[in-house]
Amino acid sequence: MRGRRWTLSVAVGALLLATAGCGGGDDDPRPGADGSPGAVTGSVTVLAAASLTESFTRIGADFEAANPGVTVTFSFAGSSQLAQQITAGAPADVFAAASPATMKTVTDAGDNAAEPQVFVSNQLVIAVAKGNPKGITGLADLTKPDTKVALCAEQVPCGAAAKTALDAAGTALTPVTLEQDVKQALSKVRLGEVDAALVYRTDARAAAADVDGIEFPESAGAVNDYPIVALKQAPNSAGAAAFVAYVLGDKARAVLVEAGFQAP
Repeated sequence: MRGRRWTLSVAVGALLLATAGCGGGDDDPRPGADGSPGAVTGSVTVLAAASLTESFTRIGADFEAANPGVTVTFSFAGSSQLAQQITAGAPADVFAAASPATMKTVTDAGDNAAEPQVFVSNQLVIAVAKGNPKGITGLADLTKPDTKVALCAEQVPCGAAAKTALDAAGTALTPVTLEQDVKQALSKVRLGEVDAALVYRTDARAAAADVDGIEFPESAGAVNDYPIVALKQAPNSAGAAAFVAYVLGDKARAVLVEAGFQAP
């Protein structure tokens, strides 16, 4: 798909690229921004952190509705895994990461078409089975001998945040499993394979039918910012810029905040 030419005029494409990093309100005249009449077409491929699954799926549907003729395709996984795919040449239009550190892998490789923009932040909670049968109230409870805990691997943003929080609490914790993204860690709780997992607040909220999210004070010092960027080799550069603009706009922000993300 690299090098494919789209039917949009050069002027429109240049305008979208120039404004990709700016947020748009309901009165934003840019095509596709926050629900305004769409002028982009084709497929837009978005690689996004696993914790964005529910929110971006909804935002993608809204973006398609605002831009008839556009199809948004998502690939959700751990941010570090997605960054590796991008630097290895995987074709994609947009990258949304769960931390600036993983985004830096992409920007250092020169794969970004514009400056990444932070659009939300997220915070950890302790996910436990519904009803909290173990009576877990904080990180110290996770060290009890009969408590099995899942964490994300340290190279994944949720794992790096967990390490920061545990270090701040002075808590030494040996997990029974290290997962490659936050959804995998959460699934261990949902399946009853562990008693608890450190996951994002948004993921616990999305799985509220099965789990409870226990807030703990140390998470305030381990907040992850989420940056988004249109990629340099985007097969659909106009579509990439329009999608980034939409995510930075008011309508998408409302979806994200409703899901439990924090405004940057």
